Amino acid sequence: MYKAIGMIELSSIARGIVVADLMLKTAFVQVVTATSVCPGKYIIVVQGEVAAVESSVNAGLEKAREYLIDSFVLPNVHDSVFSAITATTMPDRLEAIGIMESFSLASMIIAADAALKAADIQALELCLGRGLGGKAYFTFTGDVAAVQAGIDAGKALVLKNGLLVDVEVIPSPSEKLWPSLL
Repeated sequence: MYKAIGMIELSSIARGIVVADLMLKTAFVQVVTATSVCPGKYIIVVQGEVAAVESSVNAGLEKAREYLIDSFVLPNVHDSVFSAITATTMPDRLEAIGIMESFSLASMIIAADAALKAADIQALELCLGRGLGGKAYFTFTGDVAAVQAGIDAGKALVLKNGLLVDVEVIPSPSEKLWPSLL
């Protein structure tokens, strides 16, 4: 299992593709996603051992230069972050729903990791910028107290950079809502 995740967010799609290529050539990492996102940005998310992810992201940062928007390396990432990004999660219980929304894609990954580590919740989806005007959101489920604890942990991190849009808790969601979230 991979131990770390790293991300670079750029304002240029062309430079983003060049940076992704360099990151993959620099260290033994795997692509979680490398794609254009709204509004005309490009993100590269890689996973691997901590040292490899750090090397890959550092090389990408040098190449990104003036096109860099944000970046991070997150060691010891929660396992569910990977499946949430690729929307391949299936919770074993459907309870309360937590929703966190941010203007920063990178911040939302960090917030999702914090929420998953802080509470007994299960990830639903970590949506990064596609068709969202450059925003990101994270949805998850658990009992009401756990969902609130996850919201509190993630919200605190996104508030630091001033890019929080909203957080919501639905204590008892309609059964008709679940198909649109899974």
